This record gives sequence, structure tokens and C-alpha cells, in this order.
Amino acid sequence: MKTDADAVSGLPAATTEEETFESFFKATTQFHGYPAPGVLIGCYMVEAAKQHIPEGVLYDAISETTWCLPDAVQLLTPCTVGNGWLRILDLGLYAATLFDKYTGEGVRVHLDYAKMLQWRDVADWYLKRRPKQEQNSENIREQIRVAGNRMYTLEPVTVRNDLLIKRSKGPIRRCPLCGEAYPQRHGNMCRRCSGDSPYQAGKSPRLEPGKKIAPRAVGVEQAVGKKLLHDMTQVIPGRSKGAAFRRGQIITAGDVCRLQQMGRNHLFVEESCAQANAEFVHEDEAAKAFAMAMAGEGTSPEEQSSEGRVNIRATTDGLLVVDERRLERFNLVPDVMAASRKSYSIVRKNAVVAGTRAIPLYLDRNHLQSALELLEGEPLFHVRPIRPSQVGILVTGTEVFQGLIQDRFEAIISKKVQAYGCQVIQTIIVPDDRRLICESVERLIQAGSQMIITTGGLSVDPEDVTRKGLLDAGAVDLLYGAAVLPGAMTLIARIDQVDIIGVPACALYFKTTSFDLLLPRMLAGVPITRTDLARLAHGGLCLSCQTCVFPKCGFGH
Repeated sequence: MKTDADAVSGLPAATTEEETFESFFKATTQFHGYPAPGVLIGCYMVEAAKQHIPEGVLYDAISETTWCLPDAVQLLTPCTVGNGWLRILDLGLYAATLFDKYTGEGVRVHLDYAKMLQWRDVADWYLKRRPKQEQNSENIREQIRVAGNRMYTLEPVTVRNDLLIKRSKGPIRRCPLCGEAYPQRHGNMCRRCSGDSPYQAGKSPRLEPGKKIAPRAVGVEQAVGKKLLHDMTQVIPGRSKGAAFRRGQIITAGDVCRLQQMGRNHLFVEESCAQANAEFVHEDEAAKAFAMAMAGEGTSPEEQSSEGRVNIRATTDGLLVVDERRLERFNLVPDVMAASRKSYSIVRKNAVVAGTRAIPLYLDRNHLQSALELLEGEPLFHVRPIRPSQVGILVTGTEVFQGLIQDRFEAIISKKVQAYGCQVIQTIIVPDDRRLICESVERLIQAGSQMIITTGGLSVDPEDVTRKGLLDAGAVDLLYGAAVLPGAMTLIARIDQVDIIGVPACALYFKTTSFDLLLPRMLAGVPITRTDLARLAHGGLCLSCQTCVFPKCGFGH
């Protein structure tokens, strides 16, 4: 419902420009702490916008700056940050919008640059043309009063539908790290524990005496005759790295000298750690628990740990898919870690795809529990099998159709898909004709194609009509353009269950393009979104090395 300033802020009804300014001045001083020019300007802007909201309309507000203007909105309307009726978007523009909260129709008012220049002191203040100590606050406020509504411009707007949705915290859950409640939509831990804390990291609080009994190391001579509680790694530079002593091994007198040569003067042995209570978990047990929770379809953790680490291996050939966001969050938990190969890497059966461990020999059980809670639900790692497809190739181009140039696309594409076990069942060459392209796609589908790869006709030339022909054939979910060089003009789509990939002409020259990044994903049945194509930008620049070693390079990673 439209609410006037009197009802909202208790301002006296103003009958003159002078009284209007005085009421703004007093209210601003009381609410903001001093009569800030930005709030005074905002009051005029908000009042102007309110005059264009029909009587009886329930409205929300948007402020396009975080500076001062939100205070004016909260002063003169029922819209506040707390009740969710005021949205603050940090666009850096001095503009506010009042709009019907159901239809989105409203009015936007902004501080007009050209109009503001007529008021020199205001312009000097807002544009920071003069140092603050040289500005005259009284003159600035006086010009704001005299200008009234003459520095602002209003325009009708319609707010996007997604901004009309009433905000909601959604489900609430307990953060596994700090124990505080937070909106579940923020992820597996609260934002503060995810690294967004505004506070400096302090020292960890000391444990109360007697509350936890930590494992204790003993001198190497005292360890003779006792059972070792962890693997002991020996590194010989340039030659080897491995476990010289294994967990459970009995230390003998003859081992003392060797251990000292390795730089090991203190050891954790079974007897010295017997008093450690249940608040600590051995690194091997922790790593096994993590690996079991992380391994998804197509992967399996190793049964035995080595030097505190448990590897996760592929149980089939395929495409590794990593939940990168949750992997990052897991590694924010103190004293634990996990690392993997890059997501969307082609892996072979039995290949190591990830590894995890606890950092200390004995992990605090609270940290163990926090890490395991983050791993609840879906695993972090999957290997999706590559499913060979029946492939149809559609070569477009009038110059190729007429025999003016020889087609080289078919051989290039056939070699790439056959490397994944696919079979090319038919190749059709058509001119740049929208109708013929559509008909040829239909023929390839009728022939049994599970994937259609089109070549050519994807540039900005007016003769390139491949996209239009695909749409005529029923293509949906069409995405055109990828953040990859070479291969920016890539196209992906589908017709029913048939995948479509449009390969740009650069594939004739460059050995590796976006096609090589997207083909295995599509054969593995991994959905590709616009966001996925945008994320290819990081690592999406091929260096066109004289000797190509893809995929053993940074392209696509």
C-alpha cells in the first residue's frame, strides 16, 4: 500500500519547499547521524518516485548503491533491509526504484549527471572534483534545497521476475565446523567457515587440562622393542621415496642408527599412545573413512593406506567428474586434505584419480566429524563410462558440395570419434541450404545416428545457415559459442535423444579445439550448460605447440 512520509517516519506534513527540506534535514540528522548530502538527495528522489506509485499499490524498493540512498528509502517508505522489501544492488549508480511487488511495474529515479552539473558545489562533491576539506557543506545543502526535484530524472521500468520472489532463508542446518545455524542453500558449511569471515584468524583455543589426552612421542632409543604406530618415509633425493618402516613394525636396536640417519629422533609407538583418549583418530582410519565417503560410481578406495594416504582408483575406463565446490570446502576443514586429477579427465581402469589423508598422525575427532558431515550425500568423485555412439557426419558448404574444394572434415572427425570406439554410419555433404540441411539431419537420424556432428556453416557469414537448418529439424537446448580458442564458434544441441555438435572450420587447421574438450563429455552423458561453456575460459587457450601433447597439457584444464 502506498504510504506517505508522515505515516512512515513521523515527518510533519510539508507545505513549502523550505518545509520539505527542513523535514528531510531533521530526519536525516536523526537517522544517519548528520545531514549527509547523499541522504538529502535521496529523500528528494524517493519522494519523487512515490508520487508515481498509484494509491493502494504494495511496493518494494531497489537501491542501486550502498551509499546513503538506502537510508533515504528506509526513512520515507515502509521498505527496509530487515523486512526484505528493500534490495540493495551494488551497481555504483545513484538510483532507486519503487515498484509493484506483484507485477514489477514501477518508476526508477536517478541523479542526472547533466542536470547535476548546473549545481556546481553539488557536482564538485559528488564527482569528487575537490578535496573534502575544500568543500563547503552549507553551500552543498543549500543547492540541494534550491534544486528541489530538478537534479533527477524518472523513467518507467519493469523489474525482472526473479527479483519479485519473496526472499526466504530456506532450510536451516548446523555448520559442521563452527556449530552455528545457517541457511542450507549456502552449501555444506556456513560462509564464515568457507573463508568469508570478516575477522582475523586467531589462535586456536587451548584445550582444558584433562579434557583431551593427545598422543605422545618417545625418543628413538626408548622405542626399541615397541610397535610403531605409523609408516616412516625415507627420501633419497633423485632416487626414491617410500616407507622404510611400516605401521605395526617392532623397532629393534639395529633400527636406531638408521632412523637417526633418516632424521627420526622421536617416534609414536603403541605404548606411548595407549593413554590417548577417544578424542583422537589415527591417520589411517581417518583417511579410509574419507575415501569411502568420497568414492562414487566408477571409483573405489584402496583397501590399505600407505604413509597415511588412501588412494581412490577408477574401476572402469571413462571420464572423471569431480564435485569441485565440495572438494574445496572439504579442504577448508582443519587438518584434512584431498586432491584429485582435473575434472573431465579421461582415465583408465585402475588409474589413481584422487587421494586423501589426515595431516597429523592423530586427527582431532571433532575435525573428523566435521569433514565427514561435509561428505554426506553425493560422493565427490565419479568415473562416467564413455559410451560409443553411432555417429552421423553432416558436412555443409556449397563449395564442398560442388567439388570446388576437397572435403577434409570427414577424415578428421572420423579419426577423433573412432578413438572413443564410435562408428561413423553415414556422411552427407550438402550445400549452404537451410532446407537441405534440415532434411539431411532427419535422414541421419532415420539411419540410426545417436550423435550428429556438423561441420562448417557456423561463422557470422550470411551464407552460413547451419544453425537455422538444425532448428528447423527440431534442435532444442541449442548453445552457440564457447570460451575456447580455437573453437569459439562451437555449437551443441539435441534432437530428442540425439546429441548434436557443431564443429567450426578451425578444426581443419588446428589439431586440438573445443571439439576435443566437449566430445568426451557428451559421450559420457554429462550435461553441458552455458555455465560449463563459460568455465572453459580458464585453461581454454590452446598454445598451438609445434608438437601437440594434448591431453597431457594445460589446454582445457
